[in-house]
Amino acid sequence: MTNIKITSEERVDVKPASGLIYGLNDRPPFVEAALAAAQHVLAIFVGIITPPLLISNALQLSPVDTAYIVSMSLFISGVATFIQAKKIGPIGSGLLSIQGTSFSFLGPIIAAGTAVIEAGGTPESALSLIFGLCFFGSFIEIFLSRFLHLVRKIITPLVTGTIVSIIGLTLIKTAIISIGGGVVAQRNNTFGSPQSLGVAALVLITIIVLNISKNPILRMSSVVIGLIIGYVVASFLGMVNFSGLQGLPVIAAPIPFRYGLSFNFAAFIPFILLYLITTIESIGDLTATSAVSGEPIKGSVYIRRIKGGVLGDGINSLIAAVFNTFPNTTFSQNNGVIQITGVGSRYIGYFIAVILALLGLFPIVGGIFRSLPQSVLGGATLIMFGSIVVAGINILSSVQLDRRALIVVGTSLAIGLGVTYVPEILDATPTLVKSLFSSGISAGGLTAIVLNWILPQELSESSLEEDEMSSEDLASEA
Repeated sequence: MTNIKITSEERVDVKPASGLIYGLNDRPPFVEAALAAAQHVLAIFVGIITPPLLISNALQLSPVDTAYIVSMSLFISGVATFIQAKKIGPIGSGLLSIQGTSFSFLGPIIAAGTAVIEAGGTPESALSLIFGLCFFGSFIEIFLSRFLHLVRKIITPLVTGTIVSIIGLTLIKTAIISIGGGVVAQRNNTFGSPQSLGVAALVLITIIVLNISKNPILRMSSVVIGLIIGYVVASFLGMVNFSGLQGLPVIAAPIPFRYGLSFNFAAFIPFILLYLITTIESIGDLTATSAVSGEPIKGSVYIRRIKGGVLGDGINSLIAAVFNTFPNTTFSQNNGVIQITGVGSRYIGYFIAVILALLGLFPIVGGIFRSLPQSVLGGATLIMFGSIVVAGINILSSVQLDRRALIVVGTSLAIGLGVTYVPEILDATPTLVKSLFSSGISAGGLTAIVLNWILPQELSESSLEEDEMSSEDLASEA
């Protein structure tokens, strides 16, 4: 990539990264680069493999298919990270921006897949629809990358914070089902057994204890350590089934469109909304990466990087669908790794890409995690999904929650969670309405967008004036 000169006008707004040892275009020695890359992989590994595991379990895929999809998730995350760090033409940010499987799409993907199976389809036909929805949906983000200024006017922090909160709140149900033993346990009447609850609690407590540690390495690897401890304890309790490791191929060859592609517009609606949200989230992640790397967060260089990063996000999600895995997006937790290590060099991304790609080529990695008991996974995902809710609340905290904002947030949360808790409320509605609002994310998200669009701004202004008048009245009474 050609070097881009940054003017003093653009530099003046940059807050230098504290303790940065290697900047964006520095080349650390091999050993230091490998160690920094390993910490990044440690921070994201569980985040990459958890969505495909949850989806595979929900669709009851075979061990071979599950291991293959997990492998492709790791492999494509490596390819996507390389594209972001390298910057190929206009594609990619050229920053140390790490890509991985997105949690945001989990609910709609599981809903679309299970609908196919409940209608008499096979797991393979469910995957065909899912990858078709992800494939065509990626073009939304590719298109939006050219018009980021318009997207940010439509999807404001008020809307984004509401939708991110709904995503986390609706996913918590998935975590609770996993803690109880999963769908299989519900069917064979072993759901919520003392063993399942105990192992899940052990994993959850381990993660919490390590997260309050003063050691940054322990904090970063808390989820991995929690899963390992849960895995070992579950194996002694006879909860781990290693039969799925038999018959796995030595190498997982990336095969384009292995499960085919199909499409359903009604199921596609939530994906439209989520690709909009992903675009906004990626802007935030890329801005944070620029800041912690000591790079500009204003000006033409910044805008080019953000546009290239979001375009890379869309292209990488397209590639992911082609190679049989789920949408990729930037991972925000890696910004913390940059701050801790003091290494912001984009060349670290090349090392990370190689590690992830190699892990993805060996199905035994996916097979081992396929044998992970649902309760172990549930103990980890409960806190992870709860963190998504907190992320949404954090976004909303940057917004003044006046009368107008309270209407938008309150109504959207109520509708989104309402259809999640009682989906049968829509059984008597037309098919289009049911498809449009059956997902809590699409129902709550669309409500937030529409209300934010149609409610007059005067509500905010009048509520502010009323607050000021109330303050003056209180002061006069005092």
